[in-house]
Amino acid sequence: MAASAKSFLADAGYGEQELDANSALMELDKGLRSGKLGEQCEAVVRFPRLFQKYPFPILINSAFLKLADVFRVGNNFLRLCVLKVTQQSEKHLEKILNVDEFVKRVFSVIHSNDPVARAITLRMLGSMASIIPERKNAHHSIRQSLDSHDNVEVEAAIFAAANFSAQSKDFAVGICNKISEMIQGLATPVDLKLKLIPILQHMHHDASLASSSRQLLQQLVTSYPSTKMVIVTLHTFTLLAASSLVDIPKQIQLLLQYLKNDPRKAVKRLAIQDLKLLANKTPHTWSRENIQALCESALNTPYDSLKMGMLSVLSTLSGTIAIKQYFSSAPGAAATTAKSFDLVKLAQECCYHNNRGIAAHGVRILTNISASCQEKDLLPLEQDAVFGLEALLVLCSQDDSPGAQATLKITLTCMVKLVKCRPHLSQSVVESLLTQLHSAQDNARILMCHCLAAIAMQLPVLADGILGDLMDLYKLIGQSATDKKQELLVSLATVIFVSSQKALSTEIKTVIKQQLENASNGWTAYRIARQASRMGNHDMARELYQSLLTQVASEHFYFWLNSLKEFSHAEQCLTGLQEDNYSSALSCIAEALKSYHKGIASLTAASTPLNPLSFQCGFVKLRIDLLQAFSQLICTCNSLKTSPPPAIATTIAMTSGNDLQRCGRISNQALTLSLQMKHSMEEFRNLATRYGDLYQSSFDADSATLRNVELQQQSCLLISHAIEALILDPEAASFQEYSSNGTAHVESEYERRMMSVFNHVLEEVESLNRKYAPVSYLASNTCLCNAVIALLKVPLSFQRYFFQKLQSTSIKLALSPSPRNPAEPIAVQNNQQLALKVEGVVQHGSKPGLFRKIQSVCLNVSSVLQSKSGQDYKIPIDSMTNEMEQRVEPHNDYFSTQFLLNFVILGTHNITVESSVIDSNGIVWKTGPKTTIFVKSLEDPYSQQVRLQQQQGQPPSQQQQQRTAYSRF
Repeated sequence: MAASAKSFLADAGYGEQELDANSALMELDKGLRSGKLGEQCEAVVRFPRLFQKYPFPILINSAFLKLADVFRVGNNFLRLCVLKVTQQSEKHLEKILNVDEFVKRVFSVIHSNDPVARAITLRMLGSMASIIPERKNAHHSIRQSLDSHDNVEVEAAIFAAANFSAQSKDFAVGICNKISEMIQGLATPVDLKLKLIPILQHMHHDASLASSSRQLLQQLVTSYPSTKMVIVTLHTFTLLAASSLVDIPKQIQLLLQYLKNDPRKAVKRLAIQDLKLLANKTPHTWSRENIQALCESALNTPYDSLKMGMLSVLSTLSGTIAIKQYFSSAPGAAATTAKSFDLVKLAQECCYHNNRGIAAHGVRILTNISASCQEKDLLPLEQDAVFGLEALLVLCSQDDSPGAQATLKITLTCMVKLVKCRPHLSQSVVESLLTQLHSAQDNARILMCHCLAAIAMQLPVLADGILGDLMDLYKLIGQSATDKKQELLVSLATVIFVSSQKALSTEIKTVIKQQLENASNGWTAYRIARQASRMGNHDMARELYQSLLTQVASEHFYFWLNSLKEFSHAEQCLTGLQEDNYSSALSCIAEALKSYHKGIASLTAASTPLNPLSFQCGFVKLRIDLLQAFSQLICTCNSLKTSPPPAIATTIAMTSGNDLQRCGRISNQALTLSLQMKHSMEEFRNLATRYGDLYQSSFDADSATLRNVELQQQSCLLISHAIEALILDPEAASFQEYSSNGTAHVESEYERRMMSVFNHVLEEVESLNRKYAPVSYLASNTCLCNAVIALLKVPLSFQRYFFQKLQSTSIKLALSPSPRNPAEPIAVQNNQQLALKVEGVVQHGSKPGLFRKIQSVCLNVSSVLQSKSGQDYKIPIDSMTNEMEQRVEPHNDYFSTQFLLNFVILGTHNITVESSVIDSNGIVWKTGPKTTIFVKSLEDPYSQQVRLQQQQGQPPSQQQQQRTAYSRF
């Protein structure tokens, strides 16, 4: 029975995919009207899925009105289902257009004689508080129900009161005294008081209300010393302080007082939990005395669980500004040594504690102190941190339990952070990791490999001598085929790729392929190939993609793998480039282009409507165009060598007056080549602009992918600058804007090598310009060709976003009015304005806001006249087009705005609405989408009548003249 029900639901869900919004709503409406309770309930619980799929107001309004009808006439179980749907769909409530009608239907049940029905209605009203915060009838019903003798109704009234207090200042002010009387009243049971107290956390709308609530809570803490009462009151105290902000220092002191003086462990645990909340929210409000008091409590407590909680608060604070305030010496006091600080004593004492959690927090505190504090007397703590991390690594790598794995993750994260801030510690950290790698459990090995790869990406610390050990371990692992072993094969292969900075040796490739054949599945081989593509080991990647081609069932997967194989082969062709061998370079680039063209054809075939692979296609097309531009530049340089300028070049330049000839080294014979050089420079600038557009359209890309695109853009700008500085206009070329900041932190080996090439080329160009002005054509050509070859010799890195999309964000637009048929125009009279309403929904994947979040949406509306239908009047050019822009902030992923558009000229106009997003840093991303509608501007009937009469030679009648006079008003 359960199986058949499940299959029925699956079939229903599958069929729903094919329906449009109205048909889907009608299907559910049919279920709501059914006489069977089961079918009605099933229809109700499927509404949230409908809202998710069609999240626009017109459907949501209709759906909620239908649900309100069910709530009004149905039984309590149906009402409960509607309540759950409303709570699940809270972010869609503001899209209800007929709020009054919706509330009226729901509110009618509050007058029922059934207390359960009234209770469900109160919870329903509480769930809708965000859209009806100031409804006085709802306020009155909640107040009345708080005095009910039915416990279910009173609890529902408390729920509704809490929700309305959070939304409405008037309600909070009005209900505060009532809540206070009930809490202090002797007739109110204790369990009810415990439920009423949390309402006070919402009394933060103004300072006086917050102050009175705080005084009440202070009285309760002293008047009711029972454990439950103190815990609830203190927690409400903390939440009220966190919302009102002004009383946070007092609250920290109060919690520390309870932590120190109250003997009950439950109260101490609650105090620690609230201190952690305040440490996360407002670390800057923690004074040195607060941290000192917490350290003293941690040093004195005999209980490990409490010590771990306090250390957790301190480790949170150690990663914030609070740690610098703690170590800055007090005014007038002599500076003390690091060892004398209680926080340092506590961390050093806990580093080798027999409880793993305590030890992890201890080393985390030491790591954060070492990373953020640069004072000389704190430098010895680095070694303490390293020793503590190594001890924890040995302890946790041998244990397979979940607790040990969690501690190991903290340890490895601290290692990466420490090495990033203190590069001189990298060698000892890496050696300890490699030593433990052989004896560790498989789960620990995977995490350790990730840590090694993260460190090696930042610093070239893995020498070639380590490869032998890694390969031995790889052979050992490859003998088993469990899931953990598969994961470990991928992690270890990544470390091998990172450590071998140059091309992999034949022996290593053979071992990796052999182990993959013996013990791995196709997915493992693909993941390893993907990592090889990211690290620039394209020969290895090509062979693995080739071996996987016959192992996939889908045509799209086959084309995807085939395209990756061709791209890897193309990049492999470029590894044979040599300086000063330009004919060989041209043949290598031609071979690479041939493979790239095959690959882009396969990539296009691999795309589907649901997965269009737009970033991948854009990135590869730009790479193809860049290679062609490089090839053209080398050809132009070679041609310039074969037609050297004659001795009379200067005279020709002076007599012809041509800008390109004024350099003094370009003759008439070489003029065409110089024009080609100028064209080449413009082409590189155009490519840089296109790379910038690709960057701006990749809102969901990770930072490494964006940095990769940025490096490609910089290489185009570098070559265009070199052409300008060496050949076209040496005087105007500036070196300031191209000078790279060598102090910037480099995140990967690819970036390190590219930056090195950039710096080298800039130095060459600058030195040639300074030494030999004007630069000889031979030196400039050699410099340009060598720059191209140096850039191409760095193996291209295909970053994560090329293969994997961790964050997914899209915008769906709806325009009104909109025609039934997209090709049909909307009719508008030319003496009226069109009010165009633009609504939009932001849709997210499984990890919203992983890399960046949407702060606001920028909507750009433009209209262009496509065809005229009236006479050619002299109309200002401003009247021919509309250009407008508005920024709106989405609320609950929904936004809407309106534009007023003029269409004075008769004819068909094309309106384009384009959206782009602005993230929390103020950066604009051109994410799209772009929507187009057509508007037909028609002449208004009265003007048409007057014009026809004028054409026939009849004067307008008196009535029409009068209408004309009135029409002006």
